Amino acid sequence: MFLFIYIILEAEKNPKFWNDQAKETLKNALNLNPITHRAKNLIMFLGDGMGVTTIAAARIYQGQVEGQPGEENIMAMEKFPYVALSKVYNVDAQVPDSAGTGTAYLCGVKANSGTLGVSAAAIYGNCVSSKGNEVTSILHRAKLAGKSVGIVTTTRVQHASPGAAYAHSASRNWYSDNEMTSAMINNGCKDIAYQLVHNTDIDVILGGGRAYMYPAGTPDPEYPGSSADRGLRRDGLNLTDIWLSKRQNARYVWNKEQFNAVNVDTTDYLMGLFEPKDMKYELNRNASLDPSLAEMTEKAIRILSKNPKGFFLFVEGGRIDHGHHDGNAKQSLTEALEFDKAVLRGGQLTQENETLTVVTADHSHVFTFGGYTDRGNSIFGLAPSLASDRKPYTSLLYGNGPGYPLPDAIRANITGVNTGSNSYLQQAAVPVVSETHGGEDVAIMAKGPQAHLFHGFHEQSYIAHVMAYAACLEPYTECPPNGGSIYTATILPLLTACLVCITQW
Repeated sequence: MFLFIYIILEAEKNPKFWNDQAKETLKNALNLNPITHRAKNLIMFLGDGMGVTTIAAARIYQGQVEGQPGEENIMAMEKFPYVALSKVYNVDAQVPDSAGTGTAYLCGVKANSGTLGVSAAAIYGNCVSSKGNEVTSILHRAKLAGKSVGIVTTTRVQHASPGAAYAHSASRNWYSDNEMTSAMINNGCKDIAYQLVHNTDIDVILGGGRAYMYPAGTPDPEYPGSSADRGLRRDGLNLTDIWLSKRQNARYVWNKEQFNAVNVDTTDYLMGLFEPKDMKYELNRNASLDPSLAEMTEKAIRILSKNPKGFFLFVEGGRIDHGHHDGNAKQSLTEALEFDKAVLRGGQLTQENETLTVVTADHSHVFTFGGYTDRGNSIFGLAPSLASDRKPYTSLLYGNGPGYPLPDAIRANITGVNTGSNSYLQQAAVPVVSETHGGEDVAIMAKGPQAHLFHGFHEQSYIAHVMAYAACLEPYTECPPNGGSIYTATILPLLTACLVCITQW
């Protein structure tokens, strides 16, 4: 490995290396032509909490796992030809949450923090205020157009990001009726799990969240002796049974063996809930018990792609966010690597000329990467010099989080500490139990039909509109008959006629 790294670094000392690389990149840019016809399929990959710093650190980590210095590595998502930036604030919040942002990129309307699938006229926590203020998601629009639709996530399927695809709720926390008051229920408000089954007819649902689907006290099939993992519903409904009863060729699975046994050719509907709440971190996942994000993505695409009218699929690497909240960069970046594997697999299973694929994040985190580290330094390693307190510090740090040294507020001396262990918490500047989101813009990466419409700084709500336009979904159903852009459909024939006239003249 060290010889391989040496060869790479030696090659980079020659100016020809960089000149040739730049010329190749320039050549590719000059040959890049927008795909302006209609998209048959839409895939949104959402890296929850995956700010640009997370992408950069994950890039290096991925390269180092493969035996490289890391910095020169290129992730699957970084190969997308079109890149833009998304402004992530909520209507009522400078630094956003995942519910308000989910409403923006899935429904095309910015919303208040903590609310799902409703406009900013709805008040957080006030269930009645959501009535009449519901907004429609791109998933629902795709279903209305006859496409198959799916949700894949490493969180509970009732969580904020996937929830914005199908639910209308004044609070992201109403996972089941157990989290709601009797007054809310009497006013006709429905919990998110109930809406998952009764709102949009979703073809594929894969993730965690079993506990919110079963009557209170129902033992979990995987952890029957754990009272913390039992069903939570007070209304006595078994939502998985209800979901199955209303669909033909439907399967419900809760473990890897059952998941692997699903025949995609004979299965039109699939619900897989592999944990009572969120799925396990990738570092903790038992590969024989739970599928990976990439495996769930593949299963979803194989089922959804049977529809000749195409599909919409939402894929979330949800625990990138959770690792950051825990102040654990190793967990978060490992989740980001698995997310990139899902992006890669999605590209292998679809055709770029018929599928618009968008990779983005809902928000970032107060996650920093610095310290003048040497090339090839472990991404979890130390900066080369000591801080002013004469103690070492890691290149990766948090602006706030559980890594702050309470109660004495004296920064620990991490000399000899394994800062690359799975449980190590990076040090933080401000003490909070859960590290917070960041407020800066996040990246949008896109390929496929109409991907060129991502081209600058955009409001996050713009993302849903581009996807709807690309697939000619409501409100953009009056798209050109040939599926091309308005420019292509109207201007190109005129130019052709002019050229004919010039030739004849």
